[in-house]
Amino acid sequence: MTCAIFLALVVVLSTALTFQIRRSALHKQLLDIPNDRSLHSVPTPRGGGAAIVFVFIAAIIALIAADYVETKNSVILIGCGSLVALTGFLDDRQLLSHARSRLALHFVAAVVAVSALGGLPSLPVFGTDVSLGFFGGALATVYLVWLLNLFNFMDGIDGISGAEVVSVCGAAAFLIHRTTHDYNLTSLPLALAAATLGFLVFNWPPAKIFMGDVGSGFVGFIIGIFSLIAADRVGSLGWVWAILLGVFIVDATVTLIGRLFRKQKLHVAHRSHAFQHLALRLGSHKPVTIGVVTINLLWLFPIAFAVTEGRIDGFAGVLIAYTPLTIAALIFGAGTPSTN
Repeated sequence: MTCAIFLALVVVLSTALTFQIRRSALHKQLLDIPNDRSLHSVPTPRGGGAAIVFVFIAAIIALIAADYVETKNSVILIGCGSLVALTGFLDDRQLLSHARSRLALHFVAAVVAVSALGGLPSLPVFGTDVSLGFFGGALATVYLVWLLNLFNFMDGIDGISGAEVVSVCGAAAFLIHRTTHDYNLTSLPLALAAATLGFLVFNWPPAKIFMGDVGSGFVGFIIGIFSLIAADRVGSLGWVWAILLGVFIVDATVTLIGRLFRKQKLHVAHRSHAFQHLALRLGSHKPVTIGVVTINLLWLFPIAFAVTEGRIDGFAGVLIAYTPLTIAALIFGAGTPSTN
């Protein structure tokens, strides 16, 4: 089975499963009801991200059987990712209402994953490989927890998280393959992109189903593990993932800092992200989602490409990529309450 046929099958299966989940959610009235913090106006089924979870795990199993991927890393992805997905599923069903309980489960998954991977790999910084030892492991744990939560935070308008996953994983797979020619490192990001693309068929603006915490936390966590695995193979690839994730990392981080300064409760839903302010100003989700993909491909991808070519130091590439994104986030009001 060629790679193209395999990925096409993943897309088709994800699309079909998303359709079934949507139909079931409508029948059981598992709907996201609009409120004063929502950016949608019509009750919409939620939990569609479960299709991504099931199809991606099935794809991993198929890749293991075909001897395309390492069993150890695949088990980490399936085991720890499943715990994150289950936590999100319970939250979507309002069966895990305490934020501290959710966060505790997130940290359990992250600690197990980081321990199994051997901690934070050495990263090149201006020509010197920097290894942080135990502190690096702690940093990697916080990184995974932050990534899975920021994908949840950023999943606030139609198509944005799905488009982020597809564009970032696709770009990363291209750069990883160009750098290492290792199908073990490229097949899994492509499989996640394909599974997410099938879901995106129903989540593209105007969305017919939402990803839900079951999907958003899962994809953020899995991408975080991808980046650690890639960095362990080639240190600069860790910076490549960080660069490609710039839009989400910057918006979520600037928003979090702004809310901390305003002493707002971080676990309470809000409309303070830059992308939310922009969607409200434009009166539409689609141009914002398209804008995120455009930034990924026309701004972040060339910088990441330059890092893989050795033309730019990885850490410097992150600074170059994030500086205008941070300025833009502040201009668009990240971290400030919405007045609309």
